[in-house]
Amino acid sequence: MLPYKNHFEKLELIKSKKIDLVENVKYFLNRIEKEKRLNAFNFVFEEEALQSAEIISDKIISGNHGALAGLVIGIKDVLSIKDKPLTCSSKILRDFKSIYNATVVQKLIAEDAIIIGKTNCDEFAMGSSNENSAFGNVLNPVDETKVPGGSSGGSAAAVAAFLCDAALGTDTGGSIRQPAAFCGIYGLKPTYSRVSRFGLTAFASSFDSIGPFARSIEDISIILKSISGYDKKDSTSSQIEVPDFTKSLNLKSENIRIGIPKEYFSEGLNEEIKKSILELIQNLKNKNISITEVSLPHTEYTIAAYYILTTAEASSNLARYDSVRFGKRSSKIDSLNEMYKNSRSEGLGAEVKRRIMLGTYVLSAGYYDAYYLKAQKVRRLIKEDFDNAFSSVDVILTPTSPSLPFNIGEKSDDPLEMYLSDIFTTSANLAGIPGISIPYAKAKNGLPIGVQLLAKQFDEENLIKATKIIMELAE
Repeated sequence: MLPYKNHFEKLELIKSKKIDLVENVKYFLNRIEKEKRLNAFNFVFEEEALQSAEIISDKIISGNHGALAGLVIGIKDVLSIKDKPLTCSSKILRDFKSIYNATVVQKLIAEDAIIIGKTNCDEFAMGSSNENSAFGNVLNPVDETKVPGGSSGGSAAAVAAFLCDAALGTDTGGSIRQPAAFCGIYGLKPTYSRVSRFGLTAFASSFDSIGPFARSIEDISIILKSISGYDKKDSTSSQIEVPDFTKSLNLKSENIRIGIPKEYFSEGLNEEIKKSILELIQNLKNKNISITEVSLPHTEYTIAAYYILTTAEASSNLARYDSVRFGKRSSKIDSLNEMYKNSRSEGLGAEVKRRIMLGTYVLSAGYYDAYYLKAQKVRRLIKEDFDNAFSSVDVILTPTSPSLPFNIGEKSDDPLEMYLSDIFTTSANLAGIPGISIPYAKAKNGLPIGVQLLAKQFDEENLIKATKIIMELAE
């Protein structure tokens, strides 16, 4: 389909004039049009992408180019791109355009990446199936009767369907890793604060992370290096030095220690997923790689703690959408209160309203201590579980999702069952640690099975090293 497997190969082909970058961008634009039914993109920037391709092609040929030169990338529609729509897949922001670039977008542009469009997602990044978008469902390109996962389903589908080379998504409780698993690609959630959140429309500010989707671990590595680093515009941004993650691809990994949490292989895990991962563990043992059982005893509380804390933060963050300064305003206005009420009722979807109401409830005077404060204490215990586990292992291996990609509409009427889709991913956001989903295997029906690796804070290097080992076993 494409004459290259990763960005390093693509660059060499452009330099040797075996690929024309403008034609490459046209190929993706044609694919987007042909696969329009997937609904992966909210907006496509055809003219700008072609213009960028011409400029960047000359830079590549001259040898004066950035690390991502010619990489064609989609951007989740919760990230700001100057003078472009920023809808968060919501009616309330349908006419809003950003007045500045998000830091990650600016970094991509500085490294000569080509932004081809903005990808569909669950409204305000709230969802596990990409069925909550004002732009309609995204279809899974592996099986169009299935969901692509959420909330970054458009980004995952776009990469899996060869509509772009790579994409950016956001991960609040698994919104990069779960769609990556469902669409059969790589998706990495960095350590919280590794990547600047400036220009990201906040869902839950102490959980949100921006990260890449790609079809190769090489592309994940080079994109992560390009978007990471301190940003004075983000008060939570870390000043820890950013390593060259691409070098991790060539490091010897024989001494890496892998932990298996017993709590993640309990009742409720799909049998095919369980069998596939147990076979992987045995294969790793056969390669004399250290495998140790670890315990994360507070795992059973992760979903409850996650949905209490994130909905509380969402309630606070979404208070800004009052239709006074920006956003959709209802035409049915008799008073200020009615303007607030009617504008939000008409502009926000059911799942966003549900989470705002739940968050407002747990923050209310009578329930703050019983719910919010207790959940914060549990969050600390979950973080300590991981700290203890990482004292004896380098990475932790788990399923990404408890189930294979499910049917469109299958869980829409049961929010609790939908929330349980995130049972293996939310813990990383609670603890602020990095995680990656790896497309390791396929089920009997051809649906992809994702394997998740977790590492201690700011140790994405070991995630990349361990990923290389696992993918060599899969080949």
